[in-house]
Amino acid sequence: MNTQDPQAAAATEPTPAQFDQLQPELGGDGTDLNLDVILDVPVSLSLEVGRTRMPIRNLLQLNRGSVIELERGAGEPLDVYVNGTLIAHGEVVVINDRFGVRLTDVVSPSERIRRLR
Repeated sequence: MNTQDPQAAAATEPTPAQFDQLQPELGGDGTDLNLDVILDVPVSLSLEVGRTRMPIRNLLQLNRGSVIELERGAGEPLDVYVNGTLIAHGEVVVINDRFGVRLTDVVSPSERIRRLR
């Protein structure tokens, strides 16, 4: 039978972890507004000029100077992906001798969700 002092027992019990900073701040429509928790998470951003399919035979014949015809036409926008999910379309720009992309259309969140299914 345990005859310890209840106050002493309570003092030795571990206290639960506090995660106040992780509690979401909800907007008027019920969406999370506090994104501070994820703002420093790295993501992979990639741009796709176009795609094509070819047999391995043709792939092995490629060498310096070979041209690969893509399914996308010249002047069509690039696709911008974040972690493999299409989020926008854009066009190539040159900024101080470096390539960049100017976003011309951003895919809506509802459209992104629809494409996942």
